[in-house]
Amino acid sequence: MSRRSNRDVLRSYYHTLYQAWGPQHWWPAETRFEVIVGAYLTQNTAWTNVEKALTNLRAAKALSVAGIREIRLAKLERLIRPSGYFRQKASRLKTFVAFLDQNYAGSLDRLFSQPTRKLREELLKLNGVGPETADSILLYAGNHPVFVVDAYTRRVLDRHNILPEKTDYEDIRQLFESALAPLVEKGFKRATHSFTASSMSGVVHLPSAMSTAARSAQVQVYNEMHGLIVGVGKQYCRKAKAACDGCPLQSFLPKK
Repeated sequence: MSRRSNRDVLRSYYHTLYQAWGPQHWWPAETRFEVIVGAYLTQNTAWTNVEKALTNLRAAKALSVAGIREIRLAKLERLIRPSGYFRQKASRLKTFVAFLDQNYAGSLDRLFSQPTRKLREELLKLNGVGPETADSILLYAGNHPVFVVDAYTRRVLDRHNILPEKTDYEDIRQLFESALAPLVEKGFKRATHSFTASSMSGVVHLPSAMSTAARSAQVQVYNEMHGLIVGVGKQYCRKAKAACDGCPLQSFLPKK
């Protein structure tokens, strides 16, 4: 399949999934810093575990830059224990806040006002920040136009014979960004009509301050596409065995 036709297929995936499921309301958070913390905590664990850790941080009034800066490391480890790898993640959160303080006077406004490429390079130099975490922070907290590639994305592409699962991260990211560009050029508008309970599927979250925040059309399209692909991966394109019946993308599967 040619790269051009790959782009056409991915645009069809977007239209099909969005029509079936509607907005997914990613990222579910009340503040930009909560998104950043969630991006760290979600590494190698389920989102339900992340939510438990976030609840603990919120109750301890530590879910802020100042909160992470001032809390003792041992206490931070206890609070985020439900997310797994809690010692590593606690240390990495401390590292992020130290980076923010040293380079941007503790200001997320200053951080996210940087050019996307520069900021992405800086984030990738931090301990524990790989491309997926960096891009999640950029897209969902900073409203920078980068597409997030995760394991669900790789799995769907591989099983649909678009790209092998072990394809380089940057190649997948660039494919999605080029595929979605025409949607941005046409102008993306948030859905204003209501979706029924049965149609609002995928991994839809309740609207939150961050999921309903103003965004550029490009950021919004990347946001929705990533959330929709995650929905496919969680509900149908599972790691152990695909459960294709009922998946909106079933008709796109390669013919055997």
